[in-house]
Amino acid sequence: MQDIMGVNDIAFPNLGLYLRNVPQGFTILGFYISLYGVIIAIGVMAGIALAAHVARKTGQNPDDYWDFAIYGVIFGVIGARIYYVVFEWESYKDNLLEIFRMRNGGLAIYGGVIAAFITLFVWCRIKKRDPREIGDTAMAGLLLGQIIGRWGNFTNREVFGKYTDGLLAMRIPLEAVRDRTDITEDIASHITEGINYIQVHPTFFYESALNLLLLAVILLYYRHKRFQGEICLMYLGGYGIIRFFVEGIRTDQLKLAGTNIAVSQVLGIVLFVLAVAADAGIRVYLKNAAKGGSGGKAGDAPKAEKA
Repeated sequence: MQDIMGVNDIAFPNLGLYLRNVPQGFTILGFYISLYGVIIAIGVMAGIALAAHVARKTGQNPDDYWDFAIYGVIFGVIGARIYYVVFEWESYKDNLLEIFRMRNGGLAIYGGVIAAFITLFVWCRIKKRDPREIGDTAMAGLLLGQIIGRWGNFTNREVFGKYTDGLLAMRIPLEAVRDRTDITEDIASHITEGINYIQVHPTFFYESALNLLLLAVILLYYRHKRFQGEICLMYLGGYGIIRFFVEGIRTDQLKLAGTNIAVSQVLGIVLFVLAVAADAGIRVYLKNAAKGGSGGKAGDAPKAEKA
């Protein structure tokens, strides 16, 4: 494996994989198009299509999900940007116009998820639909969008982790790194004379792969869910614990003001605990209601859809 890499090359030395001239974008009729944006767009469309497919399989109207997606995507992107800017305010406070320039990234998935859930509740209230049913159906699509979208970080040369010499270690030329502040002292200490790259954890890949596993679990569980909203809880808890561990490796963490604590780690573990507690509590309620020992009727409990 060569020591001097081309500016657009990416390598996985311990896998014996060397990728030459991996582009960050392309030009059509004089307009530069970032692969980051293209991949995000593909992820969005694939996610909506999967949600519509799940809706059709569960006896719902797939058009409802294409309708909701218009608002969910728009406000999701806005929420993702707001979340990122809030926790990176020092980078934007002296040049507010930079807030509106997203060609080089700067979206935080948790901000998008929060905004999407808020949009879901508002949309369901207007349409007089059960947000638990819509949410359960949409979760598979949201996950697929994240799985695909993370590869936009690959082409952008961002969202990587600490130095590693493990099996999946990834090498990126220094010149190609989108944000040099993501290169920690530990990573820099391994840049020896005669090489022009960093060697790091491909955390974008870890998250994409783990999300794929979570998606498989969710799709297999749809037919067995006990109550409306359970798939939402599985997503929030599952992604929360995935993000908690992956965030601990990343070097581009958004931190709580005045601390060295990663925001996404805190949010991830909180969501995991709340999701597990809520799921367990609802299951106990359903069990007691079925036995007539809850003081209520079993029919008052959340209903699961048939698949």
